Amino acid sequence: MFTKILVANRGEIAVRIIRACREMGIKTVAVYSEADRDSLHTLLADEAVCIGPAPSGESYLNMERIISATVAMKAEAIHPGFGFLSENARFAQLCEKCNITFIGPSAELIHKMGNKSEARKTMMEAGVPVVPGSKEPVRTVEEARAMADQIGYPVMIKASSGGGGKGMRISWGPEDFDGNFQNAQMESVKGFSDDTMYLERYIEKPRHIEFQIMADKHGHVVHLGERDCSIQRRHQKVLEESPSIAISQELRKKMGETAVRAAKAVKYENAGTIEFLLDKNKNFYFMEMNTRIQVEHPVTEMVTGMDLIQEQIRVAAGETLSVTQDQVRIQGHAIECRINAENPEKHFMPCPGLITNVHTPGGNGVRVDSHIYSDYRVPPNYDSMLLKLIVHGKDRKSAIAKMRSALGELVIEGIETNLDFQYEILNHEAFQDGDTDTHFIPTYFPEYGK
Repeated sequence: MFTKILVANRGEIAVRIIRACREMGIKTVAVYSEADRDSLHTLLADEAVCIGPAPSGESYLNMERIISATVAMKAEAIHPGFGFLSENARFAQLCEKCNITFIGPSAELIHKMGNKSEARKTMMEAGVPVVPGSKEPVRTVEEARAMADQIGYPVMIKASSGGGGKGMRISWGPEDFDGNFQNAQMESVKGFSDDTMYLERYIEKPRHIEFQIMADKHGHVVHLGERDCSIQRRHQKVLEESPSIAISQELRKKMGETAVRAAKAVKYENAGTIEFLLDKNKNFYFMEMNTRIQVEHPVTEMVTGMDLIQEQIRVAAGETLSVTQDQVRIQGHAIECRINAENPEKHFMPCPGLITNVHTPGGNGVRVDSHIYSDYRVPPNYDSMLLKLIVHGKDRKSAIAKMRSALGELVIEGIETNLDFQYEILNHEAFQDGDTDTHFIPTYFPEYGK
């Protein structure tokens, strides 16, 4: 087992990893930018190293500085969390060259599954159902338009290297295709330095169902149930829950076995997520694989009783999985709300600034993952997420009631947040009935869905 791990991230996920390491008796090194000098993760870690100024490119995305800090502090491993360098194959390869354990899959796997068109091709070869679409990446609008005519409209245009909703457009017909393709491609070049695109048939009003998988270095793979992430705004998740009310036990078994087969097809290692689209007829299709821990992993932890970060660390150290598939039990229902520093009434404009007062809820089955505190100044340089509020109840109805109570108790003063918007979602009749899909927000909250 490792004696020291460097946490190559910031915010609540850095705090989450540090706490997991402390429970395991592993020392931690925090890295931080000048803007994060007073962030909670720097205070909780055993050691902290400044790696540059506020811009991410000069700090949290600077591979050489992070590797240098790891070597200087004599850490044996790096946990990348999510975002930043967590799905960067070059960084994982650099770790391997420097004899540093990257807590995640290999560089080869990250590259293979990170390229969406390559991942689709791999899944098709493994017999995993995929949304009808292009088998090979496309680069020109002429080539893409011909492919769209074959697939049939509406089509989803996606960046091969995309993620987080970037480089994506829906085209409803030939008349708007060229502009949508060119805009998505420009966004892909700007965000990912990659002009390769692919096309999928657009599934109308689908649910976003993802399965958490965990795999060790000895060929063992298990799935830990699903998360329903259908409540989204512009392809960004807002609220997640587990299990999904939309699938039967029989379908859950089938989708879980498919997720495991997908992971085994690429000889996957460590934590990963197989994301599916579920249509109104209960047909499911592979969408993509995330080769890292997810923001919403706590809901899986709440219903399985497992610590996924600790499991990641054990697997990276060469240990076998702590559970077999038969030992995985899904109990109760969990919901997670992402609380962000943003103003929904002003097109979700980011609202950095000084937090003057914080009161977090507590009680049985209530969990808060966060890095904020009273008098903490939220920097304008990074993602706006302040905390994740997670609850666990005996069933979905009790979990919703518990989340409404917890949101009512949560106080964050000094800046604007989306707390009230989350409360509106929970109170909506359609959500309470489980009648949700990825168009829930633009359908029921059109003023927020733009």
